[in-house]
Amino acid sequence: MIFLFFVLLLLLHHPIHSQNVPGNVSIFILAGQSNMAGRGGIFNGTAAWDGVVPPESRPSPRILRLTAKLTWEMAQEPLHADIDVTKTNGIGPGMPFANRILDSDPRLGPVGLVPCAIGGTSISQWQKGESLYEETVRRAAMATATANGGSYKAVLWYQGESDTVDPEESELYKQRLIKFFTDLRSDLRDPNLPIIQVALASGEGPYLEAVREAQLETDLKNVHCVDAKGLRLEPDGLHLTTSAQVRLGGMMADAFLAIPNATGPSTPNSLSPLCLSFLFPLLFTLFTTPSSLTS
Repeated sequence: MIFLFFVLLLLLHHPIHSQNVPGNVSIFILAGQSNMAGRGGIFNGTAAWDGVVPPESRPSPRILRLTAKLTWEMAQEPLHADIDVTKTNGIGPGMPFANRILDSDPRLGPVGLVPCAIGGTSISQWQKGESLYEETVRRAAMATATANGGSYKAVLWYQGESDTVDPEESELYKQRLIKFFTDLRSDLRDPNLPIIQVALASGEGPYLEAVREAQLETDLKNVHCVDAKGLRLEPDGLHLTTSAQVRLGGMMADAFLAIPNATGPSTPNSLSPLCLSFLFPLLFTLFTTPSSLTS
């Protein structure tokens, strides 16, 4: 048991090189704002996380995470620690989601989580051409390029609290959300990619119901909405508690597992022109930079 404990610690803190990543990785993209990044266990906006990891959020050798440096490592909470770097991160829905689907369906290969959420962001910041969108596509492309035959399984999306403040922003939310989903599917070369989105549990302003209505009525094929309304909030009235995040992760997993053939084998995502556009500059640098061994 002690030996296994030290092996687990070693895996948690050392990157997994691409040649050592297991095949058939099921890739899930986590995007949105603070409740997706995870604020469970952080009270009243303090700069400290309580460090409590519930069993449903436990690390597993079968759950990987793409780091900010685009390397794979064994996933652990907080998933967004090196992504949402200006905020304190705690428990989110990603790890409970991953553990739930692995427990529910042994056919599913290793899970690869690609954290991309940034707290306090509006839907306009997630439009194509904006930095958050482009970084998400870049990270997703590199995830498949380095995952030894990995394929996208779904996008997990939880965002909208920032768009409840202004009436015009809340009115534009639906069309911007649909455009975001459509553009993302197009750039990831999967027009039917499942999207599991969360209808808001809370908001920063008075137009919460307008945004929720837009989320519940996207009318896009293979977009599945999980309603977080009623889940327990932290004292700030905005962020989900640890227990609520665990429950939400389970709800999102159940929504994914209910999709026909969602966990079945799929064709690995090939290297798209977008992905190659990131790889070519890297290869050019490697082959044109003088080696320190010859200097």
